Amino acid sequence: MDDDILDTSDGPQPRPQSLMLAFFGNHVLEEGDRDLCVYSGSIIDVLGRVGVGEQAVRSTLTRMVNRGLLQRQREGRRMYFGLTPQATRILDDGRTRIWQQGAVNDDWDGSWTLLGFSFPDSWKRQRHDLRSRLTWTGFGALYSGLWIAPGNVDVVGVVEELGLTDHVRIFHARADRATDIELMIRDAWDLESVAARYVTFDKRWTSHRGAGSGDDPIGTRLRLVSEWLWTIRTDPRLPARHLPPDWPARPAQETFRCVAEQTAAPALRMARELLETTPSR
Repeated sequence: MDDDILDTSDGPQPRPQSLMLAFFGNHVLEEGDRDLCVYSGSIIDVLGRVGVGEQAVRSTLTRMVNRGLLQRQREGRRMYFGLTPQATRILDDGRTRIWQQGAVNDDWDGSWTLLGFSFPDSWKRQRHDLRSRLTWTGFGALYSGLWIAPGNVDVVGVVEELGLTDHVRIFHARADRATDIELMIRDAWDLESVAARYVTFDKRWTSHRGAGSGDDPIGTRLRLVSEWLWTIRTDPRLPARHLPPDWPARPAQETFRCVAEQTAAPALRMARELLETTPSR
């Protein structure tokens, strides 16, 4: 997956595609009707609330249709957009990361998943695509062609989707007692960068705790979810017992869930008032 957030001096600024996916995740997937299509004018209205202009929304919709992430459906003179199976899989994965797994791994069983690959030098795109997907799935580079992730990770689907099954080897193992796990973690993952994302998120959102949903709960929740996905996307959920005692994921997650809870119902009510939808054909 691409990193759909721009870092600026004002903090992380979500790109339109990241916001678009969060929009459909919040108001289509979470509504339980995956076959719902949303009128383009409604999408323009909501993304406009978080600073995305109409032209940027329209070009993002077109790109996402071309990439197989959204489907178009015309109703008279109006155009509606809905999720494709590919986008649904991406959003389901994000929902699992956010609500089921969480950001803190307190129950690691000591196992590791190892993935090895060797590609021809000309396979730059395949190498980039695999590394991007492995990073999102929680892997870090132990060596250039050997990646590792905590726990028993089912990565077969990722490899198959990329068409790389014949070029990848996957193992599940435990570290020998001679291995310094904490040193290995520091070598394979940029802990300072991961921690900095949590600190940035917590600083930006902690003032919203207990402040209610505000005047624009749908926009607030859209920014919240987009920024949280950016925050966790490179966090492999490393075992908590091998991380520094002041690891910032826990307080950041508490802030996220508090603000998410206080905006959920108001954002849903506003969405039902604002969004024009139609069943997918």
